[in-house]
Amino acid sequence: MSDIDLVIFDCDGVLVDTERIAVRVDVRVLAELGWTMTEAEVVERFMGRSDAHFVSEVEAHLGRPLPGDWETPYQSWYRRAFEAELTPVDGIVEALDAITLPTCVASSGTHERIRFTLGLTGLYPRFDGRIFSVQDVVNGKPAPDLFLHAAKSMGVEPARCIVVEDSRYGVAAARAAGMRALGYAGGLTPRAWLEGPDTIVFDDMRQLPGLLA
Repeated sequence: MSDIDLVIFDCDGVLVDTERIAVRVDVRVLAELGWTMTEAEVVERFMGRSDAHFVSEVEAHLGRPLPGDWETPYQSWYRRAFEAELTPVDGIVEALDAITLPTCVASSGTHERIRFTLGLTGLYPRFDGRIFSVQDVVNGKPAPDLFLHAAKSMGVEPARCIVVEDSRYGVAAARAAGMRALGYAGGLTPRAWLEGPDTIVFDDMRQLPGLLA
């Protein structure tokens, strides 16, 4: 990894342990909207994708558009759950303390959500000024746009970047961007979904500094 100049972190499931909480709430929200789905189905269909993708899939399933304020009643469900339960991903604080390479965040979440979740867990100051959201690009993951935008903004060639991801769509986006990937399988995503070219799969965030060495 001596030719790596930038580590690009996904946020949800990599820095903050939101996925377990959000998927549980997603199931409730989808049921309210009229689409019964298991947690495993939510992980496979939506984890790592943007809010816009979520909306488009729901609208296609229901056969009708959602109103512009459809999510207003549900925002408090996520907020209360995060405020009560959210923690950093196990081992990530120790990993960040040991990593000496430049870092940034590139997430499928909105800037507001990234600030909120990183702020709740005390991680926001570690990445302030180096946070990139799907709101900054036209196409979200698995398209490479977000990671390419992050690399360009940080002044680093894509081939000299490595992405830390926990979703199949994020790993696919890294490969499409011409970047290597470290697939974190310590969360909800099955290891097999992350395996593939230019990718190392690992289970414990405490291994991350060694993988980057």
